[in-house]
Amino acid sequence: MVMLVAASPCAVVVSAPSVLLSAIARAGRHGVLFKGGVHLESLGKVDVIAMDKTGTVTLGKPGVTEIWTPEGVDQARLLQLAATLEQRSEHPLAAPVVAEVLRRGISLSESPLIEFHSHTGHGVHARVDGVWVGIGREGLFDTHDISIPPTLPPEAARIREQGQTALLIVAIDDSLAEPMCGVIGVADQLRPDAAATFAALKRLGIRKLVILTGDHERVAKAIGATLHADEVRAGLLPDQKVVELARLADEGGMVAMVGDGVNDAPALATAQVGIAMGGAGTDVALEVADVVLMRDNLNSLPMAVWISRLARKRVRQNMIFAFGMIAVLVILTFFDLPLWLGVLGHEGSTVIVVFNGLRLLWEKMPTFSAG
Repeated sequence: MVMLVAASPCAVVVSAPSVLLSAIARAGRHGVLFKGGVHLESLGKVDVIAMDKTGTVTLGKPGVTEIWTPEGVDQARLLQLAATLEQRSEHPLAAPVVAEVLRRGISLSESPLIEFHSHTGHGVHARVDGVWVGIGREGLFDTHDISIPPTLPPEAARIREQGQTALLIVAIDDSLAEPMCGVIGVADQLRPDAAATFAALKRLGIRKLVILTGDHERVAKAIGATLHADEVRAGLLPDQKVVELARLADEGGMVAMVGDGVNDAPALATAQVGIAMGGAGTDVALEVADVVLMRDNLNSLPMAVWISRLARKRVRQNMIFAFGMIAVLVILTFFDLPLWLGVLGHEGSTVIVVFNGLRLLWEKMPTFSAG
């Protein structure tokens, strides 16, 4: 009877579930949904994380990043004219220009637009308050035989080298000797917590951070350089992202994929751990993912990795302790171990491993919001 009690593996059986349930509950409190204990354990073994760019490390919404005008140009007046035109435009880059001008407290002109024309792929132009105004790419002005001031092209090239879209503005006012001009830089905005997230993942021991995107290579590399990504792959179709994940897996280690859109669904399903952005994620991405960041907060990612690794550590501790206790009790049965002491050791070890698992619920969490 003493031998049966001493060798009973109750502590072994409860070692993993107590930890995994606590870890899933702790993650849920912070907006991370694990769709099972196996995915939690898998994330704890990941050492390569690939991320989509648009909507994952960026907000997926363009915004004005820079406004340049030569000395002597009335910037407020130029922006007022440009935003008045863009208010009529249906191009996706028009809205952030209008929003930025209004944010600066510059009111739009109430004068009607005359001869408003939109040229697909080039820009828009019209007359506002008797001033001819054009905003767009160089081709807009070439087709209207309007000379671009020589200071504009170098500034536009500089902004584009940074992975941004450059919108050239030229306003010809007959009352002025020289046309007013400027350049507006527009780009998809990085998430405020993106840089801190990449730094935190590195501190946690993630070996490689990769950006996979269908965007232009120049834009992707600019983002990658800002975030200190180890590798950037641009211009990828959905099936090519799957190929890239297979390549990363072949290089060794476990690979996780973080994404949000329909185009990311094949990669999320293929990765050893698929992680979806909950707030901005599409239904199909949320369906195929193994882990969901419900608060649409990229800073939740290192927290999820930390919980997963701590959970794996606790499971190992529990297993070693449980098997060690069984071995000690079994050996002691050959030295006349009393039944009551065998019961105490058996039940006590079960309580201890459960308590060790519950520690995850109040374990102090590192700070991931600072690089």
